Amino acid sequence: MNCGPTLSADDFTEDCLLGGRLRLRQPRKGHRVGHDAMLLAAATAAQPGDRVVDFGAGVGGAGLALGCRVAGIELVLLEIAPELAALARQNAVANGIAATVHELDIEAGAAAFAAAGLPPDSADRVLMNPPFHDGARHRGSPDESRRRAHVAGEDTLTLWLHAARRLLKSGGELTLIWRADGLSEVLAALSRGFGSVAILPVHGAPGAAAIRVLVRAVKGGRAPLVLHPGLLLAEPGGAPSAAADAVLRAGQPLPLGR
Repeated sequence: MNCGPTLSADDFTEDCLLGGRLRLRQPRKGHRVGHDAMLLAAATAAQPGDRVVDFGAGVGGAGLALGCRVAGIELVLLEIAPELAALARQNAVANGIAATVHELDIEAGAAAFAAAGLPPDSADRVLMNPPFHDGARHRGSPDESRRRAHVAGEDTLTLWLHAARRLLKSGGELTLIWRADGLSEVLAALSRGFGSVAILPVHGAPGAAAIRVLVRAVKGGRAPLVLHPGLLLAEPGGAPSAAADAVLRAGQPLPLGR
Protein backbone atom coordinates (compact mmCIF):
# COMPACT_ATOMS: atom_id res chain seq x y z
CA MET A 1 0.00 0.00 0.00
CA ASN A 2 1.34 3.43 -0.93
CA CYS A 3 1.11 5.56 2.19
CA GLY A 4 2.03 8.85 0.57
CA PRO A 5 -0.69 11.49 0.28
CA THR A 6 -2.79 11.05 -2.85
CA LEU A 7 -5.00 13.91 -3.98
CA SER A 8 -8.49 12.81 -4.88
CA ALA A 9 -10.86 14.48 -7.29
CA ASP A 10 -12.68 15.90 -4.28
CA ASP A 11 -9.55 17.67 -3.01
CA PHE A 12 -8.85 15.22 -0.18
CA THR A 13 -5.74 13.26 0.69
CA GLU A 14 -5.30 9.86 2.27
CA ASP A 15 -2.40 9.83 4.68
CA CYS A 16 -0.76 7.05 6.66
CA LEU A 17 0.27 7.62 10.26
CA LEU A 18 1.76 5.43 12.98
CA GLY A 19 3.89 3.59 10.45
CA GLY A 20 0.87 2.77 8.29
CA ARG A 21 -1.38 1.42 11.05
CA LEU A 22 -3.71 4.41 10.81
CA ARG A 23 -4.96 5.82 7.52
CA LEU A 24 -6.86 9.09 7.48
CA ARG A 25 -8.82 10.81 4.75
CA GLN A 26 -8.67 14.55 5.29
CA PRO A 27 -9.02 17.84 3.41
CA ARG A 28 -5.98 18.83 1.42
CA LYS A 29 -6.33 22.41 2.68
CA GLY A 30 -7.11 23.68 6.15
CA HIS A 31 -6.28 22.04 9.46
CA ARG A 32 -4.54 18.68 9.03
CA VAL A 33 -3.58 15.93 11.43
CA GLY A 34 0.04 16.13 12.52
CA HIS A 35 2.41 15.35 15.37
CA ASP A 36 0.25 17.06 18.00
CA ALA A 37 -2.62 14.61 17.54
CA MET A 38 -0.34 11.58 17.65
CA LEU A 39 1.44 12.88 20.77
CA LEU A 40 -1.89 13.52 22.45
CA ALA A 41 -3.01 9.95 21.77
CA ALA A 42 0.29 8.58 23.05
CA ALA A 43 -0.10 10.60 26.27
CA THR A 44 -3.61 9.27 26.98
CA ALA A 45 -3.86 6.26 29.25
CA ALA A 46 -6.88 4.05 28.60
CA GLN A 47 -8.05 0.56 29.39
CA PRO A 48 -10.48 -1.71 27.52
CA GLY A 49 -14.01 -0.79 28.54
CA ASP A 50 -13.19 2.88 29.24
CA ARG A 51 -15.49 5.50 27.77
CA VAL A 52 -13.10 7.90 26.05
CA VAL A 53 -14.25 11.21 24.57
CA ASP A 54 -12.14 13.22 22.11
CA PHE A 55 -13.00 16.95 22.18
CA GLY A 56 -12.55 18.76 18.87
CA ALA A 57 -11.71 15.53 17.08
CA GLY A 58 -11.47 16.90 13.54
CA VAL A 59 -11.18 13.92 11.17
CA GLY A 60 -10.53 11.66 14.16
CA GLY A 61 -6.73 11.69 14.34
CA ALA A 62 -6.05 11.56 18.07
CA GLY A 63 -9.03 9.45 19.09
CA LEU A 64 -8.52 6.90 16.34
CA ALA A 65 -4.78 6.72 17.08
CA LEU A 66 -5.68 5.86 20.67
CA GLY A 67 -8.16 3.28 19.37
CA CYS A 68 -5.34 1.71 17.34
CA ARG A 69 -3.28 1.27 20.50
CA VAL A 70 -5.98 0.28 22.98
CA ALA A 71 -8.64 -2.10 21.72
CA GLY A 72 -12.04 -2.31 23.33
CA ILE A 73 -12.53 1.30 24.42
CA GLU A 74 -15.88 3.04 23.94
CA LEU A 75 -14.68 5.90 21.74
CA VAL A 76 -16.71 9.07 21.22
CA LEU A 77 -15.51 11.80 18.83
CA LEU A 78 -16.91 15.33 19.13
CA GLU A 79 -16.44 17.78 16.25
CA ILE A 80 -18.25 21.05 15.50
CA ALA A 81 -17.67 21.06 11.72
CA PRO A 82 -20.10 18.74 9.87
CA GLU A 83 -17.66 18.06 7.02
CA LEU A 84 -14.92 16.97 9.43
CA ALA A 85 -17.33 14.90 11.52
CA ALA A 86 -18.37 13.07 8.34
CA LEU A 87 -14.74 12.31 7.57
CA ALA A 88 -14.19 11.10 11.14
CA ARG A 89 -17.02 8.59 10.66
CA GLN A 90 -15.51 7.40 7.39
CA ASN A 91 -12.06 7.12 8.94
CA ALA A 92 -13.34 5.09 11.88
CA VAL A 93 -15.00 2.60 9.53
CA ALA A 94 -11.99 2.46 7.18
CA ASN A 95 -9.66 1.65 10.09
CA GLY A 96 -12.01 -0.87 11.70
CA ILE A 97 -12.30 1.15 14.91
CA ALA A 98 -15.69 1.38 16.60
CA ALA A 99 -16.47 5.04 17.31
CA THR A 100 -19.50 7.27 17.75
CA VAL A 101 -19.19 10.71 16.17
CA HIS A 102 -21.30 13.70 17.19
CA GLU A 103 -21.43 17.15 15.61
CA LEU A 104 -21.16 19.17 18.79
CA ASP A 105 -19.79 22.50 19.94
CA ILE A 106 -17.67 21.82 23.03
CA GLU A 107 -18.84 25.15 24.46
CA ALA A 108 -22.55 24.37 23.92
CA GLY A 109 -23.37 23.44 27.51
CA ALA A 110 -24.67 20.50 29.52
CA ALA A 111 -28.02 20.17 27.73
CA ALA A 112 -26.39 19.74 24.31
CA PHE A 113 -24.01 17.12 25.71
CA ALA A 114 -26.84 15.24 27.39
CA ALA A 115 -28.85 15.26 24.15
CA ALA A 116 -25.87 13.52 22.52
CA GLY A 117 -25.88 10.83 25.20
CA LEU A 118 -23.10 12.47 27.23
CA PRO A 119 -24.58 13.39 30.61
CA PRO A 120 -22.42 14.61 33.50
CA ASP A 121 -20.10 12.11 35.18
CA SER A 122 -20.26 9.64 32.29
CA ALA A 123 -16.72 9.51 30.82
CA ASP A 124 -13.58 7.79 32.08
CA ARG A 125 -11.18 9.79 29.89
CA VAL A 126 -11.27 13.01 27.92
CA LEU A 127 -8.54 14.04 25.50
CA MET A 128 -8.34 17.39 23.76
CA ASN A 129 -6.21 19.48 21.43
CA PRO A 130 -8.04 22.81 21.79
CA PRO A 131 -7.33 25.87 19.63
CA PHE A 132 -4.39 27.30 21.55
CA HIS A 133 -2.83 30.19 19.62
CA ASP A 134 -3.44 33.62 21.13
CA GLY A 135 -5.47 35.61 18.62
CA ALA A 136 -3.82 38.84 19.81
CA ARG A 137 -0.34 37.51 18.94
CA HIS A 138 -1.00 34.95 16.21
CA ARG A 139 -2.06 35.91 12.72
CA GLY A 140 -4.92 33.58 11.87
CA SER A 141 -5.02 31.62 8.64
CA PRO A 142 -7.36 32.88 5.90
CA ASP A 143 -8.73 29.33 5.79
CA GLU A 144 -11.71 29.25 8.16
CA SER A 145 -11.32 25.64 9.30
CA ARG A 146 -7.62 26.09 9.99
CA ARG A 147 -8.23 29.33 11.88
CA ARG A 148 -11.02 27.77 13.96
CA ALA A 149 -8.77 24.83 14.86
CA HIS A 150 -5.75 26.94 15.80
CA VAL A 151 -6.79 30.29 17.28
CA ALA A 152 -8.27 30.38 20.77
CA GLY A 153 -10.86 32.82 22.02
CA GLU A 154 -10.43 34.53 25.36
CA ASP A 155 -12.39 31.82 27.19
CA THR A 156 -11.65 28.77 25.02
CA LEU A 157 -9.44 26.92 27.49
CA THR A 158 -11.68 27.66 30.48
CA LEU A 159 -14.82 26.53 28.65
CA TRP A 160 -13.28 23.34 27.28
CA LEU A 161 -11.90 22.36 30.69
CA HIS A 162 -15.25 23.12 32.31
CA ALA A 163 -16.94 20.79 29.80
CA ALA A 164 -14.37 18.07 30.50
CA ARG A 165 -14.77 18.43 34.27
CA ARG A 166 -18.54 18.14 33.96
CA LEU A 167 -18.36 15.07 31.71
CA LEU A 168 -15.71 13.11 33.59
CA LYS A 169 -16.49 10.74 36.42
CA SER A 170 -14.82 11.42 39.76
CA GLY A 171 -11.26 10.19 39.33
CA GLY A 172 -11.53 10.40 35.55
CA GLU A 173 -8.54 11.63 33.59
CA LEU A 174 -8.09 14.54 31.22
CA THR A 175 -5.21 14.73 28.74
CA LEU A 176 -4.47 17.81 26.66
CA ILE A 177 -1.78 19.38 24.53
CA TRP A 178 -1.03 23.12 24.65
CA ARG A 179 1.65 25.64 23.76
CA ALA A 180 4.53 25.46 26.19
CA ASP A 181 4.52 29.21 26.80
CA GLY A 182 0.89 28.95 27.92
CA LEU A 183 1.48 26.37 30.66
CA SER A 184 0.59 28.86 33.39
CA GLU A 185 -2.84 29.32 31.78
CA VAL A 186 -3.40 25.57 31.82
CA LEU A 187 -2.37 25.18 35.46
CA ALA A 188 -4.60 28.07 36.52
CA ALA A 189 -7.59 26.61 34.68
CA LEU A 190 -6.96 23.11 36.05
CA SER A 191 -6.95 24.43 39.63
CA ARG A 192 -10.75 24.43 39.45
CA GLY A 193 -11.69 20.80 39.98
CA PHE A 194 -8.57 18.97 38.80
CA GLY A 195 -5.42 17.76 40.55
CA SER A 196 -2.72 15.08 40.35
CA VAL A 197 -1.28 16.99 37.40
CA ALA A 198 1.54 15.49 35.32
CA ILE A 199 3.41 17.46 32.66
CA LEU A 200 5.61 16.29 29.78
CA PRO A 201 7.39 19.04 27.80
CA VAL A 202 8.01 18.53 24.08
CA HIS A 203 11.17 19.98 22.50
CA GLY A 204 11.65 20.38 18.77
CA ALA A 205 15.45 20.29 18.83
CA PRO A 206 18.33 19.76 21.28
CA GLY A 207 18.89 22.76 23.51
CA ALA A 208 15.70 24.48 22.36
CA ALA A 209 12.92 25.60 24.64
CA ALA A 210 9.85 23.39 24.79
CA ILE A 211 7.27 24.06 22.07
CA ARG A 212 4.41 22.02 23.52
CA VAL A 213 3.34 20.57 26.84
CA LEU A 214 1.33 17.41 27.29
CA VAL A 215 -0.70 17.58 30.49
CA ARG A 216 -2.64 14.89 32.34
CA ALA A 217 -4.93 15.76 35.25
CA VAL A 218 -7.41 13.86 37.40
CA LYS A 219 -10.88 15.12 38.34
CA GLY A 220 -10.71 15.57 42.10
CA GLY A 221 -7.07 14.40 42.22
CA ARG A 222 -4.87 15.43 45.15
CA ALA A 223 -1.43 14.02 44.33
CA PRO A 224 1.53 16.41 43.91
CA LEU A 225 2.41 17.72 40.47
CA VAL A 226 4.86 15.56 38.48
CA LEU A 227 7.17 17.02 35.81
CA HIS A 228 8.44 14.32 33.45
CA PRO A 229 11.67 14.51 31.43
CA GLY A 230 11.05 16.21 28.10
CA LEU A 231 10.47 14.48 24.79
CA LEU A 232 12.96 15.46 22.07
CA LEU A 233 11.46 15.29 18.58
CA ALA A 234 14.62 15.69 16.47
CA GLU A 235 18.32 14.93 16.83
CA PRO A 236 20.98 17.59 16.02
CA GLY A 237 21.06 16.59 12.34
CA GLY A 238 17.29 16.88 12.04
CA ALA A 239 16.50 13.16 12.02
CA PRO A 240 13.69 12.03 14.31
CA SER A 241 14.88 11.01 17.75
CA ALA A 242 14.51 7.38 18.79
CA ALA A 243 11.94 8.39 21.41
CA ALA A 244 9.88 10.36 18.88
CA ASP A 245 10.10 7.56 16.34
CA ALA A 246 8.81 5.07 18.91
CA VAL A 247 5.73 7.24 19.40
CA LEU A 248 5.08 8.65 15.93
CA ARG A 249 5.91 5.56 13.87
CA ALA A 250 5.76 2.57 16.21
CA GLY A 251 2.71 3.84 18.10
CA GLN A 252 4.20 3.38 21.57
CA PRO A 253 2.70 5.31 24.52
CA LEU A 254 4.43 8.18 26.27
CA PRO A 255 4.96 8.01 30.06
CA LEU A 256 1.66 9.89 30.61
CA GLY A 257 -0.13 7.23 28.60
CA ARG A 258 1.10 4.19 30.51
